Order: sequence, then C-alpha cells, then structure tokens
Amino acid sequence: MTGDRPGWRACLLGGAVFAVCMTGTTLPTPLYPLYQEKFGFSELTVTVVYAVYAFAVIAALLLAGNASDAVGRRPVLLWGLACAAGSAVCFLLAADIAWLYAGRLLSGLSAGLFTGAATAYVMESAPPGRASRATFVATAVNMGGLGCGPLLAGVLAEYAPWPLHLPYAVHLTLVACSVAVLLGLPETVGDLRPLRTVRPQRPGVPAHVRAVFGPAATAAFVGFALFGVFTSVSPAFLARYLGVTDHAVSGAVVATAFFASIAGQTAVGRVGVRRSLPLGCAGLLAGLALLAGALHRDSLALVVPSALVGGVGQGLAFRGALTAVSRASPPDRRAAVISSLFVVAYAGISVPVIGVGLLTEPLGLENAGLVFIACMAALVISAAGYLLRRPVPAEA
Repeated sequence: MTGDRPGWRACLLGGAVFAVCMTGTTLPTPLYPLYQEKFGFSELTVTVVYAVYAFAVIAALLLAGNASDAVGRRPVLLWGLACAAGSAVCFLLAADIAWLYAGRLLSGLSAGLFTGAATAYVMESAPPGRASRATFVATAVNMGGLGCGPLLAGVLAEYAPWPLHLPYAVHLTLVACSVAVLLGLPETVGDLRPLRTVRPQRPGVPAHVRAVFGPAATAAFVGFALFGVFTSVSPAFLARYLGVTDHAVSGAVVATAFFASIAGQTAVGRVGVRRSLPLGCAGLLAGLALLAGALHRDSLALVVPSALVGGVGQGLAFRGALTAVSRASPPDRRAAVISSLFVVAYAGISVPVIGVGLLTEPLGLENAGLVFIACMAALVISAAGYLLRRPVPAEA
C-alpha cells in the first residue's frame, strides 16, 4: 500500500488541476442574467454564447485531442491552463458581448485540451490494478469541477462585491496555483514524439472499439444535452417564471445536477458497467419527465428533483461509458478515443441548446424546453432499447 502512495498522489493532484479547469467553464452560468441586464441581449444570444464554448471544445478535441499521446500529458494540460487564464482575463475586462464570446471560446479550448489529456493522466497515474477507482476519480473531478463553477460564482455574486469580476479573479488565482502543482507532477507518456507529428483527427475509433463506443456515446450525448440546458437556460427560467433572483440559489440548483452525477458515478462500482448504461438512461428519462413537469407547472419543487434524478442518471451513463470505452482502447490511442467520446458528448451540449434558443422566441422558453425534452426522451428511449438488446461488455 505504501508503494501506491506516489501514484495516488499524482492521480489526486492531477484530478485537482482537472477540477480547477472545469470550474472555470461553468463559472458564468448564474451570471448570465446579470450580463443580459448589462449588455441587453436576448435568450437566443445566451444559448449562442454557451454554444460557442461547446464548439470550441469540439474543435480542440478534433485538432488536438490526440496531442497528449505524442507530446505528453503535461504540456497539453499547461496549454489548457493558459487558455483558462485567458478566459478569466476576458471576463474580467468584459465591456461588451464580444468579450463574452472570446472568454467562452478560450474556456472551450481549455476544456477541450483538458478533457482527453487530463482523463488519461489521472487514469495512468493511479497504481496498477486500480483502474476502476482511477476512472471514478477522473469522472468525479470532471463533474465536481463543473458543479463548483456555478456554486462559487452564485455565492460570490450574491454575497460579495463585484459580482461580474470577483469570481474570475478567484479562478485566475486557482489557475496560477494549478500551474505550480502541474509543474511538479511526473509525465505518464513514455514514448514522446515531436509536436509536428500530431495531425488533426476526425471523430473515429479503432474498429474493435466501435461496438462498445456506439451505445456508450449515445448515452453520453443525452446526459450532456440535459446538462447543457440546465447550465444555459435554467437561471433565466428560475428568474423569469419562478421569481428566483438569488444568484446563490440559481447556482446551487445547477450545481445539484453535477454533484448528483458524482453520486451516480459512485454507484457504477456496485451495479457494474454492463447495467450502468441502461440504468443511466432510465435515470435520464425520469429526470427529463420531472423537468417537463417543472416547466409545465412552473414549479421549483420539481426543478430540484429533476436535477437530482437526471444528474444521477447522467453519472451512471457517463462513468459507464468512459469505463467501457477506456477498457476497450489500446494505450497508445486511449486519449484520442476518449476525446472522440467527448466530441459526441459536447455535441449534446451545443446543438440541442442552440435549438432551444431558436425556439424560445416563437414558442417561449417553457414550450421550447418541452420540445427539447420530447426529442431527448425519444433518443434516450432508443438508446436504452439498444443497450438492452446489445449490452456493453462488462470487460474488455
């Protein structure tokens, strides 16, 4: 056990750096109503600003998702932290909406660089034979960081001065600390190659991984789509229809979904990878149904359970998907395959969110949300049916 300590130390410190980066990506969530008031833009603009982030993530995954397999994990993570710092600076200096677009673009690049590289780093740093626990660390710090963003920003915006500046100043400090931590961590890639050997990649996976990747990616898409709507439009819904103007409450509601995801991930070890994906789809379906009830009845009492139940379902599906895909992937392609999984996942928080934004003006926010829920419910039912007929293998 003593010999495992260096590995766990690197694993957990790498996870902490991962969490700091992901915290910055959701930091603006409870602040969008303040930006709307300051700059005077519509709900569609909010979803477009949010989608810029998702498209930047996808671009980074496609252009550099396999970079850490060649140049090493640490250089790519340092690039990601540089983008995170640039994003915080853009929000600190924001004088008009163009700064928000720039900030979200850099934030998306940071998340795209971190997603595959940091996940692989955390899993590779763990002691031999601890892959399952390391996968949980990787997925938990990802979701935990995403949950801390709106919670931190909401509390600071409600109870501290400078609501549109202090959250980013705090995050910039955390990023600086993360750089210092990362510089002291070991590299996990042994066969390093020059940057010029890295080529942009198309979404794709090795042939023998596809049977696992297909259903896993479908479940991940639906889970991230649900989170996309929560983080982009739920603060506006809470303020406009439920009269919830407390930024701390708004941030806490969004954070609840991400923290519930960690609880769902914890359960994967008990139920197994084979069952976690269809069970996750069932949780997502229940969460969508509760969210539909919340929109239809304008009920905060249903919003919170929808975040809890949907978050648990997302956690089951997400960790199950990541575990299955990583087990089936060869070591020299692992970061690239994980990045491909996240391309699908982040498509889930971009395309549906833009659709909700486009429908908001003609249909209203509530009806646009109901259309989204109907589409996602049909998709998750299809995915669950497929997974029940062709379950993901329990082992690689």
